[in-house]
Amino acid sequence: MSIVGEPHLARGLAPRYGRRKSPGVSPWPTEERAKARCLLIEDEAETANFISVGLRAAGFAPTACATGAAGLRHIADARWDIVILDRMLPGSVDGLSLLVGVRQLGLTTPVLILSALTSPNECARGLRAGGDDYLTKPFSLPELIARLHALMRRSGTPVEEPELRIADLHIDLWARTASRAGVPIPLKPHEFRLLVYLAHHTGKIVTRRMLTQSVWGLRTAARDSVVDAHISRLRHKIDEGFALPLLHTLRGIGYTMSADG
Repeated sequence: MSIVGEPHLARGLAPRYGRRKSPGVSPWPTEERAKARCLLIEDEAETANFISVGLRAAGFAPTACATGAAGLRHIADARWDIVILDRMLPGSVDGLSLLVGVRQLGLTTPVLILSALTSPNECARGLRAGGDDYLTKPFSLPELIARLHALMRRSGTPVEEPELRIADLHIDLWARTASRAGVPIPLKPHEFRLLVYLAHHTGKIVTRRMLTQSVWGLRTAARDSVVDAHISRLRHKIDEGFALPLLHTLRGIGYTMSADG
């Protein structure tokens, strides 16, 4: 088997991938294994960050890389529940070359192709190369998430429920909406991601650093005042006018979402 421009990578893939299939062997921490593991191969940094943040908010555990060669190494190093693959990647390994190579290795992980090429012929090429779905750019994040869930259901991968409930608070992950006691709560994108992250950690303490890394996608902590301001606005929207507060501040520690007071 050969991959255009990177035969040395192709030769190294099969044995490394095979070792990862040993029972009981997993490169993922215990907490991450509970989430759908998504490999995102996308060279546009802004797009990759947008998708990654959205995936975390929807309950995925994403890992992003920017080239086909890096994508091959990631595929060899771990098992994935789903892959999002950009059609046009820089370097000698483009999206279709990568896809053909991993399919020849016997990897059956569902692959969703993202592409700015919108013609029916290009879509057909991507599906013939081994893609399971083809989504053209620009795209909506809710549609991307819905397509990922559909692909995982077909492959038998456990799919997270599309909604979260805490007391009378209802969060629809696919529609990206929230309501309390049936009353819609208008949320900005960052507020929605913040709410979902807190809801996924109901009853647990969440620090400011956890929020800046998981909600904003930042490697370094934001100023405390920035996080506090967002929390204050979110609390105002979901708690004001209701007898039972859900969002609580633990001074000097962080925050928690709980219906227990």
